[in-house]
Amino acid sequence: MFHRRFERDARARRRTAHDLGQALTNGFDRLFRTDALVKADRTPYEVIHQNGLLKLRYYPPLDVSHIQVGDDTVAVSKKPHRTPIVLVPPLAASTLIFDLLPERSLVRFLLAQGYPVYLVDFGEPHRAHAHYGVREYTTQLLPSALEAARAHSGEQDITLFGYCMGGLFALIYAGVTGDPHIRNLVTVASPIDMHDSTLAAKVLELLNYPTYLVRRYTPFRVHDVNPRYLQMPGWANSLMFKMTNPVGSLMTYWDLLIHLADREYVEVHTTTSRWFDRMLDYPGGIVQDFIIKVGLDNALATGRIQFGDSEADFQRISCALLAIAGRGDTLVGEGSARRVMDVVNSNDKTFQMADGGHAGVFAGGKAPRGTWRIVADWLESRSD
Repeated sequence: MFHRRFERDARARRRTAHDLGQALTNGFDRLFRTDALVKADRTPYEVIHQNGLLKLRYYPPLDVSHIQVGDDTVAVSKKPHRTPIVLVPPLAASTLIFDLLPERSLVRFLLAQGYPVYLVDFGEPHRAHAHYGVREYTTQLLPSALEAARAHSGEQDITLFGYCMGGLFALIYAGVTGDPHIRNLVTVASPIDMHDSTLAAKVLELLNYPTYLVRRYTPFRVHDVNPRYLQMPGWANSLMFKMTNPVGSLMTYWDLLIHLADREYVEVHTTTSRWFDRMLDYPGGIVQDFIIKVGLDNALATGRIQFGDSEADFQRISCALLAIAGRGDTLVGEGSARRVMDVVNSNDKTFQMADGGHAGVFAGGKAPRGTWRIVADWLESRSD
C-alpha cells in the first residue's frame, strides 16, 4: 500500500512539474513570442486583384478528403458548386475572422462544401484615406473586387456573404446597382434598424434631442467637418468593442491564467485576442456616414439611403436573401437585423437566429454547427 501511494505521489509531482514547466513556456511565448501562437490566416490563397487599399483573395480548392471543423470531421465535397462566394468583411475588424483557426475557419468550411471562395480585403486605411465613406467602399472598391471575382471564376452569378458592416456594404452595393447577377446575399449580425440595436439604440436615443437642437438652431453639420479630424484609430475600436462586455473581456485573461499549461487553449486565446486587439482605423468619412445617416437618421431602416450622388434603394434587391442574428448579440439585436426582411424586394428571403454574441455568432466555437451550417444548408439548393 505504501509503495502504491509513493508511486501516486511521484506521478502527481511529475505531472505538476510538467504543467508548471509548460505554463512557464506558454507564458513566455504569450508575452514575447506571440506570433508563434497565432494560428489565423493559415489557409493558402492567391491575391488575384489589387486596387489601392483593396485586395481580392482567391482560395484554391482543398487537396484533402476530410477536414476538422470544430469537433466534427467534415468530408470535402467532390461535387463543386457553380456559384462562387465572395466574402465581405467589416472595416475595423481584420479579415482574420474568416480564417481564424485551422479547425474554426469559415473559408475552409466553405471550400469543403465545394464553393469557389473569394475574400475581399479592404486594407488598412490611414490619414490619406480619411475621406473614404460608404460611397467609396460600395460604389468603387467593392465593385472592383466583384468584377475581378467574376473574371477569375468565369461566372457572372455570385453569392455575396457579409459579416456586420460587410453585410451592410453588400446590401448598399446591391441597392445602388440593382446588380442582376447577385444570385444570393447572406448577412450575419448586420444592423439595419439602428434604433433597435440594443446598446447603439440607447446611445442614439440620448442623442436624439441634442441633435434636433443642433440641426434647428445652428449651421453645424458633421459632414462639414474635415474627415481627417474624425478618423477613429484601431485601438479605440478595440476598446469600444471590449467595453460592450467589460466583465467578459477581463475574464478571458483570468481563464488564460487558469489554462496556461494547456498549449492548445493558449493558442486559441492568443489567436482570437489578435483579432480583438488589432482592429483597424475607421476612416473619417465612414464615421460621418455612420453617425448621421446610418445612426441618427436610421436611413437603412427605411430601405433608402443617400451618399453624395449615389442612392441605395433596397427595393432594387430581388435576389435570394438570408439574414442571421446572434441570440447573445448585445450590439445588433434581433429586431435590428430582422428589419432587412421588410425593406428588400426579394421573394425568397429567410431570417434565422443562431447562438453567439456579435463575434461568436460568426466565428465562435458554436458557429460551425450553428451559423455556418445554416448558411451551407440554405445555399445548397441556390448555388447551381
